[in-house]
Amino acid sequence: MIVLGLETSCDETGLALYDSEVGLRGQVLYSQIKLHAEYGGVVPELASRDHVRKLIPLINQLLEQSGIKKSEIDAVAYTRGPGLMGALMTGALFGRTLAFALNKPAIGVHHMEGHMLAPLLSETPPKFPFVALLVSGGHTQLMAAHGIGQYEILGESIDDAAGEAFDKVAKMLKLPYPGGPNISKLAEQGSKEAFEFPRPMLHQGLDFSFSGLKTAVSVQLKKLDTEHANTENYHADIAASFQEALVDTLVKKSVKALKQTGLKSLVIAGGVSANKRLRERLELDLAKIKATVYYAEPALCTDNGAMIAFAGYQRLKAGQQDGLAVTTTPRWPMTELTQPA
Repeated sequence: MIVLGLETSCDETGLALYDSEVGLRGQVLYSQIKLHAEYGGVVPELASRDHVRKLIPLINQLLEQSGIKKSEIDAVAYTRGPGLMGALMTGALFGRTLAFALNKPAIGVHHMEGHMLAPLLSETPPKFPFVALLVSGGHTQLMAAHGIGQYEILGESIDDAAGEAFDKVAKMLKLPYPGGPNISKLAEQGSKEAFEFPRPMLHQGLDFSFSGLKTAVSVQLKKLDTEHANTENYHADIAASFQEALVDTLVKKSVKALKQTGLKSLVIAGGVSANKRLRERLELDLAKIKATVYYAEPALCTDNGAMIAFAGYQRLKAGQQDGLAVTTTPRWPMTELTQPA
């Protein structure tokens, strides 16, 4: 089965073809970073318009790159949610219309399920059951995954997601959008021990809270700016210390979740999973408890069509598909997903 995957939940237009016989046949991705950079974040209306502009050129590019004809597509999977309503609707309408024209089945996919299953596309994929740490711009969650559609939320952020915290602190430091990669780059020049930032809720269950950490950074920055900061590198030190506090929280909560569930595999997925310091710490700390961490390939960490095609295939092969009505779900808890029959 060849499944076309369409990802348009936010500011990236991703398309991919997944072949159940040979794996990923090809993928293309268009990022809107330059479009939104001057605003310091994603402008929903601009994102929707750019998806409209790029979808047809990208699918033509993908088919040519993969050597596959449109008529050879067996099914279409598109991101149904969560995400920005306009962006989701653009991809859903395109995907559902294409499937109708080809007389093929279509299915709406949960964006975060796509992220969580992306590591299964690697050469050494994890096996169920495992603990999943989902960290992106809109989500920070720890889940116990027992199988496709069998998900139990262990903990989640009660305020800002990890990716949001990165973006907001980047704004404080006057770094360009997107914040995460730029914070990490600046942190390499600083000292992670320079400032002792808080690790909110570290010893309170498995939920996360990053608003206090963000506030602490803001207070420290104002203090240093007022004092005219006698160190040239203080922004780099703040970036490094902030990153360490956030990473420390994610890692310790993940270790706690593994111990609590008795599982020995951790899957980390979402844009923040590409953070080098986070990966370093997970490798070190999980080795101490004889657990293994699994990641998606670098190209599959951020939003992409491959993860949607693969997640869609998992649902389609179990006999699930959507009707002709186009449905998008901007807010969609993973606990509402059903296990395939």
